[in-house]
Amino acid sequence: MKKILSFVASLLALVVVLTACSSKSSEKKGIDVEKLDPSNPVTVKVGATNVPHAVLLEHVKPQLEKEGIKLDIITYQDYYVPNKTLNDKEIDINYFQHVPFLKNAVKENGYKIEDAGAVHLEPIGLYSKKVKDVSELKDGAQILVSNNKSEWGRVIKLLAKKGLVKVKDGVDPITATFDDISENPKNLKFSYENDPALMTKFYENGEGDLVSINANFAVDNGLNPTKDPVLVEEATEDNPYGNILAVREGDKDKIVVKKILEALKSEDTKKFIQEKWNGAVLPVK
Repeated sequence: MKKILSFVASLLALVVVLTACSSKSSEKKGIDVEKLDPSNPVTVKVGATNVPHAVLLEHVKPQLEKEGIKLDIITYQDYYVPNKTLNDKEIDINYFQHVPFLKNAVKENGYKIEDAGAVHLEPIGLYSKKVKDVSELKDGAQILVSNNKSEWGRVIKLLAKKGLVKVKDGVDPITATFDDISENPKNLKFSYENDPALMTKFYENGEGDLVSINANFAVDNGLNPTKDPVLVEEATEDNPYGNILAVREGDKDKIVVKKILEALKSEDTKKFIQEKWNGAVLPVK
């Protein structure tokens, strides 16, 4: 009798192990599949900042699951970890940055990452608790900008349009740094040492005369990126700062990547963007 019970117990244990293995193997992982099967979905890890990136991924998640792609969305609070984790193969795709930022990250860190396609634009703005118009800025006013070098040119371009600064001849405004400023009639003081995620706190605390805040952090903290800034970028379709899907080199043409990009650029998603953010986020054609 003991032998029979022992045999039955062993058999049950084997069934449990086989069932667990079967369950694990039924769900594929990664982005290397050549054909999608809704009955056997592939799990794809996508790293993103919260708003609007993770929100948009959540929006397309149900549709993609019907097509055989299960999104595992990992959210980040900064701009630096997502590229490192992508390069280190901890995630499959990231969605949080524009091309100038990606190029700078690749140049500085040697990452093997590339652009897989643009999804939306987010205007950067200059916010203030002290002035309602840049004409009110006093001599020596302090401008707080993040340490994200790829945004410096955007801030300089905004100020240049109002005649507050001028860059040296021959310098591309997109890649300009504060050392490239040749004229600064109001002697504006630039501070650019802090992480982008901290800029909303500086604004809320009334620090600086103008504070540069990217739209995703603005939205995440209850600000309206089109109405609240003193100065704001025009969210035009030809803006070079469209937010992209980034992948490791050689992955951009894979079916999973194309399907995710297709879902994020669908008419349904465009309508969702327009209704939810009312111009603060602009779909890229």
